Amino acid sequence: MANMPEAKIKVTENGPYEVTGSVPLRKEISVPDSEGIPVRWEKGEAYPVKKTYLLCRCGHSGRKPFCDGSHDIAGFDGTETADKRTHAEMTETYTGPGLILKDAEKLCAVSLFCHRAGDAWNLTERSADPECRKNAIQETFDCPSGRLVACDKDTGRPMEPVFEPSIGVIEDPHKKISGPLWVKGGIPVESADGTVREVRNRVTLCRCGRSSNKPFCDGTHVTSGFNDGDKSLGGGTGKPK
Repeated sequence: MANMPEAKIKVTENGPYEVTGSVPLRKEISVPDSEGIPVRWEKGEAYPVKKTYLLCRCGHSGRKPFCDGSHDIAGFDGTETADKRTHAEMTETYTGPGLILKDAEKLCAVSLFCHRAGDAWNLTERSADPECRKNAIQETFDCPSGRLVACDKDTGRPMEPVFEPSIGVIEDPHKKISGPLWVKGGIPVESADGTVREVRNRVTLCRCGRSSNKPFCDGTHVTSGFNDGDKSLGGGTGKPK
């Protein structure tokens, strides 16, 4: 069997994300509890696997999540403004009795899984309790941007969910909004200038076009009410407000 090309995401200048390496793409649905707090991810529609494809990052495409060239018509400014420091260089450290929590707030994509069961920071403070420790770790695992990373108290070693290289198209039917692209499994993200960002297990890339932390998501899809037209969200134009 021939070797498959290495997976990679290229941020094109003022244009889409070019994905190479036959990376699987599917919807990822945020599922809340009765109070509206996200508690789990649910797999959604899977797209046909292609060796190479272009994903919209301007928010204006008429065939999301794929690019249709609308960035040219919209005059999209995709200038990358994200901090080039590593995750470790951006983090604040919270140390509990049974767990260490690393928090790179700059990477927050406002997925809100960290607020389940009392929130990850309080749970870390109470991590002598095995149930609190377990919940804190799961909340970091469910954080798609990788803002939060749980580390073993004794070794300091990061704990990460195991992902195959893939991309999730986040949807939140409860809030009727569409979220970022959830890049999993250590897929390299190359900037338009050719430099490669720090390779991480979990990354969220902006697809509404309005993030102030491009190419990464900063949660602006929530405040702008971004809706990509997915039927489960009640339709919509998919264009940022």
